Amino acid sequence: MKAVVYEAFSQPPRLMTVEDPTPERHGVVVQVLGTGVCRSDWHGWKGHDPDIQLPHVPGHELAGIVVEVGRDVTRWKVGDRITVPFVGGCGACPECNSGNQQVCHSQFQPGFTHWGSFAEYVEIHKADLNLVALPENMDFATAASLGCRFVTSFRAVVDQGKVTAGQWVAVHGCGGVGLSAVMIAHAVGANVIAIDISDDKLKLAQSLGAVATVNASRVADVTEAVLEMTKGGAHVSLDALGHPTTCFNSINNLRRRGRHVQVGLMLADHSTPAIPMSKVIAYELDICGSHGMQAHRYGAMMDMITSGKLAPEKLVGKTISLEQSIEALMNMDRFDTAGVTVVTQF
Repeated sequence: MKAVVYEAFSQPPRLMTVEDPTPERHGVVVQVLGTGVCRSDWHGWKGHDPDIQLPHVPGHELAGIVVEVGRDVTRWKVGDRITVPFVGGCGACPECNSGNQQVCHSQFQPGFTHWGSFAEYVEIHKADLNLVALPENMDFATAASLGCRFVTSFRAVVDQGKVTAGQWVAVHGCGGVGLSAVMIAHAVGANVIAIDISDDKLKLAQSLGAVATVNASRVADVTEAVLEMTKGGAHVSLDALGHPTTCFNSINNLRRRGRHVQVGLMLADHSTPAIPMSKVIAYELDICGSHGMQAHRYGAMMDMITSGKLAPEKLVGKTISLEQSIEALMNMDRFDTAGVTVVTQF
């Protein structure tokens, strides 16, 4: 099969012909018909993830068709249209037994713990636990865009942030994660403020439901701007970028007893950001993380998509070929693309 492979961190990947995958007894092989290009893939390529063994095939936001099934798989068959969370559970640890596969002790992640979806085919473990069926009317580009950024944002807003109608929600960073969060928070009735340094991304955020925007490159103090707009601070605030500045601002712009949700990855030099802990104590703020979403929670999100309350297809910025994914991956740190880039040509 064709696959994008890197043999050294931070060095240009190559489009190569490699051996086709075979399924484990509990797994399936999926023909990849859509895979998103995500900043998490960039972190892996830079060497920020200790699980990655070289040579490596990146890619974790995927959708496609089952083409081979392991002998112990009972719920899936060849021809099924599927997607999969970027974090898969083992099904045996305490977290999986409590329904929290997203923090499984022995989790697997395509594109990190094993070869991923920047390829014609990918093998997925523990299929009966981790695969998600796709609606027949959902195209593969849209389905692939769900895999990391959209589902992570859904859990961050709905499950972790516990956002309710009428609340003020601040979203710091309007990449794929942030724009997804804007759409989802708006869909549940919140008043959303989008913060970014790109006018194009802020304009897209407004089209997805943001009632106000802040261009962080043009205001003296992002926190003060949010406090003024909300007359006291956001009820819930998300760092959707993963940077010490956006993390600090997200916590600092909360009202009393507000909740910060860290969604953007904080890796390498950014792993220990400064936090306004005096305010956390005085305001009784909640700080929580959000790491993917379990397969069994997709139903609630899919219902909102089917009903028209959520329209993830609006977040697909452009579609590219597998070969073009190399340049797209290496340039993820430039933040110059609005929406989600999806590989659809293999």
